[in-house]
This record gives sequence, C-alpha cells and structure tokens, in this order.
Amino acid sequence: MNAVIAREPGGPDVLQWVQRSVPTPQAGEVLIRVAAAGVNRPDLMQRSGMPIPPGSTDVLGLEAAGTVVALGAGVEGFALGDRVMALLNGGGYAEYCVAIAAHCLPVPVGLSLQSAGGVPEAAFTVWHNLFELGRLHAGDSVLIHGAASGVGSFAVQCAQAAGAQVIATAGGAHKVAMLQAMGILRAVDRYQEDFVQVVHACTEGRGVDVVLDNVGGPYVARNLQAMAMGGRHVSLSFLQGAKIELDLQTLMRKGLSLSSSTLRPKSLEEKSRLAACIRERLLPWLASGDVSPVIYAQLPLQQAAEAHRMLEANANIGKVLLTLGA
Repeated sequence: MNAVIAREPGGPDVLQWVQRSVPTPQAGEVLIRVAAAGVNRPDLMQRSGMPIPPGSTDVLGLEAAGTVVALGAGVEGFALGDRVMALLNGGGYAEYCVAIAAHCLPVPVGLSLQSAGGVPEAAFTVWHNLFELGRLHAGDSVLIHGAASGVGSFAVQCAQAAGAQVIATAGGAHKVAMLQAMGILRAVDRYQEDFVQVVHACTEGRGVDVVLDNVGGPYVARNLQAMAMGGRHVSLSFLQGAKIELDLQTLMRKGLSLSSSTLRPKSLEEKSRLAACIRERLLPWLASGDVSPVIYAQLPLQQAAEAHRMLEANANIGKVLLTLGA
C-alpha cells in the first residue's frame, strides 16, 4: 500500500511516498480502508524530529476515517463495511491503517467519510479539555483562542451546543468573520484588539468562566486577567512559549484553577474511556448537525508536504485533510 513517512527530521520536503505492507489487525483491532486522514500539529512535530511512542509506526497520521475491511480477534460492536472514524497512534497517512476498536467511533449518517477524517483528534481533545478539565456547562462563558483552527472551530461549536456563550480569538479579518458567522457572542481579531478588554466589555466586567488556550507564553497571564472568580484555565499548547510567569495573587484571589493535557501519551484505557464519553455526549451533536467539522482543504495523500505547509503558514480555517478516494 502507499503511505507517507518522514525520511529524516526536517521541513515538509522530508515527507516521502513509500510502499508498505497492508497491516494485519491484532486482537481488539480493526483494519480500515482510509478515505481521509486529518493533518494535525503533532504530525508536524513528529516530522521535525519529535520522538514517537515506543512501538508506534513511522507512518504519520493520528486520525482517519474509512471503512472497516477486517476484524481482529475479539472485536465487538463493529462489522465489515462499517463507516468509522478513529483516533490513532500513527499510521493514518496510508491507504490502510489499523485502529484499536475501542478508539473508533461510528460515522453518523449525513457526515461524509472525508469530513469524518477531521473529527477524532478534535473530538477527543475538546471533550477532555473543555468539558472534563474545563467543566464547561450551560450558561457558562468561555474564551477560546485559535478558534479558526480545526480543533478551535470544533470547540466553538461544541461549546455552543452545550449552551455556553463563546468569545473567540483569531488572526485576521477573514477568520474573525467566519467565527462571527457561527453566531458566537464576539469574535476578536488578535492583530487589532485586546481580548482582555473585549472580554470585560462583553461580560460587564465579570470575566469568563473557562479559557481554552493553545498559545501559552504571555497569553496565560492575560488570560487570568480575563477570567471570572472560580474560573478554569486549560492549556492545549504553547505556540508562544512553554515557560510562563504567573501572578499568584491573581490566581489565589480569584480562586482560579489551571490544568492541561496532551492526547498522544494517554493510556489505551484512558482513550477508550474518552471514546465512550464521546459516543454518548458528542456524537448526537454531530448526528444532528449542531456540530460539523470545518474543512479548509482536501488534498490527495501525495500532497502531504503541501498540507503541512498550509498548517505551518497558519492559513487554514478549519481542518486540512489528506484524501484517498475510498
């Protein structure tokens, strides 16, 4: 089968088209004929030389959607021909991939297999961070940074579906216009406006209950200024730096909590637990159309390097997908 690897650490040009044997599903796994694979920032980090978990394939890709074509021993709940979308530990940039059955989700009727390829990474990330760590509930207000990204735009929709008020930041008028068209309370152009001032204006000085931050660095201290008493701050990434300075007085006076997580190192059992929660809570929103992945571009697998360049340029509004026509 055709697959994509990074032949050495480096830029997008190190991505290489290779031939590999079709993998065999082991006990508890399914084999998927891939229709589409999502492109995510951890893929860029792996390509640049970040170590991958022991035992993982060198084929890139942490999410995919397609059709089940083989079952490993003991698999229950899935059958040959089922349309599934799966969180992977690698292997999505290929014509076929294996996935742990407990990490697969059924693709709702009305959602194409290509679009479904952009769901798993966002769904697992948003459910755990926004709803479990951030404890977002109906009536809460939430500030979502990087909201025009694949995960960000998915988080915006999930927060709205849950009955929360959303303030979101993005860079540039076209991204802000897209967010505002989604019906959120306020979209903030990070190039033109101070999000702390906007938050206080929108909340009559109270601040937001939850912050979902993928920027890190100096944003964190400003986020604390924008938060309400008892607010919850969740870090997804640190594009502007992993080391920060915090004013503990602000943290203690407001009774704020800070948490964070990253998905790939989580145990298989924890990912299975998250998948079960997503089936129950998020899939109905996808089935109803209240939540739908925002797709920026669909490129053939051979153009994986171009897909990586799109993400690195931060030009995308929503997900970038690699498709195989399955």
